[in-house]
Amino acid sequence: MSGVDLPPGRSPGFPALSRTAPLAPQTRPVVDPAQLRTRVVHFGLGAFHRAHQAVYTENAAALSGEPWGITAVAPRSAATVRALRAQDFLYSLTERRPQGPRTRVVGSVIDALTMGPDAKALSALLVDPEVTVVTLTVTEKGYQRLASTGGLDTAAVAADLAAGPDGPFSTAVGALAAGLAARARAGGGPISVVSCDNMADNGAVLARVVREFVDASNWPDRHRILDRIAETVAFPATVVDRIVPATSEADRVAAATALGVRDELAVTAEPYRQWVLEDAFAAARPPWELDGALFVSDVTPYQLTKLRLLNGSHSALAYLGTAAGLTTISETMAASWGERLVRALCAEVAPTLPSGGPDPSAYAEDLVVRFRNPAMRHLLRQIGSDGSLKITERWLPALRTLREQGAGTPVLELALAAWVLSTRLGPDAPTDPAADALAACWDGNPRPVETVRALLRVLGATDLAEDDQLTAAIAARLPGLRAGRIEI
Repeated sequence: MSGVDLPPGRSPGFPALSRTAPLAPQTRPVVDPAQLRTRVVHFGLGAFHRAHQAVYTENAAALSGEPWGITAVAPRSAATVRALRAQDFLYSLTERRPQGPRTRVVGSVIDALTMGPDAKALSALLVDPEVTVVTLTVTEKGYQRLASTGGLDTAAVAADLAAGPDGPFSTAVGALAAGLAARARAGGGPISVVSCDNMADNGAVLARVVREFVDASNWPDRHRILDRIAETVAFPATVVDRIVPATSEADRVAAATALGVRDELAVTAEPYRQWVLEDAFAAARPPWELDGALFVSDVTPYQLTKLRLLNGSHSALAYLGTAAGLTTISETMAASWGERLVRALCAEVAPTLPSGGPDPSAYAEDLVVRFRNPAMRHLLRQIGSDGSLKITERWLPALRTLREQGAGTPVLELALAAWVLSTRLGPDAPTDPAADALAACWDGNPRPVETVRALLRVLGATDLAEDDQLTAAIAARLPGLRAGRIEI
């Protein structure tokens, strides 16, 4: 979500996108960016934010007449910030519809910062009383959590903890905690901090790592800061949903052709989008419900349905499709087993879902339609990245519940076997923060079941590693997958 997607070159023959560039009326932003003010700070300047929260915020501003603008903060990429500044913070979004693409320019992002170099400007924004919402799309690994406890990995943020209250900071957790502390010291008003990443209980997860960062700091007033955060900061849980593939050079050329201007930060997405938010905000917020966002008292049923059915199926398709030599989700869905995999996984996992959310069968059918969209080119390698973090959220809780109930788990076992196989692909393996530890599980050519056990331990799933029946079932699937056979 927060990755960099800058092109290797420029689309020739077109002027650059800017506020003065000639755009057809139907492609212009639905708001005048000059009329917006920074009232939302967003961490994570990747394609997903630009195709999701930024769109909801722009439409909410347009429909309400309120000046909800966003300052986006790139945790690492100064190049992305430079590209946005060069385009007056405008970029295009192309919806890949089966009947043909639709491209328009989005104008809700009105400033962009790089977290380290622009530390003072970021701190000033987080203290600004006009800023009442912070949102984040920093991916699961951006929360700097220990797999064993789910709490803050203080070793991973050691440099930020040593940096002092003014930074600069290298992690979003450190920068956010310091910003909230500065706001508390200034006597600032309430603020809501909204995780938009794919984690169960993402609001509570974010609240925990922020508080643990403050507690682990050497700030002399840290206990007062913690009290103030408890009083004035809300961490509502959310569920976000939109498929946003990595942008290709062909996508940029197509966007330039549609707009008549060159856009170095073009994004593409499926037509579908959803945002479910816990109605627990501490201060003013954009009226996202005007654009279809759903505010509920408890997001858990929606969150688990999305994590276990959509995200869970996506990961399964990624690893099994890779084992079969395929490249994209739509190619994998076109395989003889693709649609059957999605329906079977959803049916297997559905009994673990709480009541009050979407109907699992209908949800599965919607997924089949969305994943099958021939206009989408969502790369399996992209979806399969960071698997050690993703599958612990998407598969393992449901797997534990089902096994405790004595239910069969053949589809999850097959998916896990495909993930096991992916950890041995060497240079072709999906990127993963635990790549070295995963690769080491294959050293010395241990018996397949021992490799499975070791890999599960890397995930922090010692209980599953000690389940002899489960590990044997996963290991038994490996020979068929190595041969490219997908048997559901």
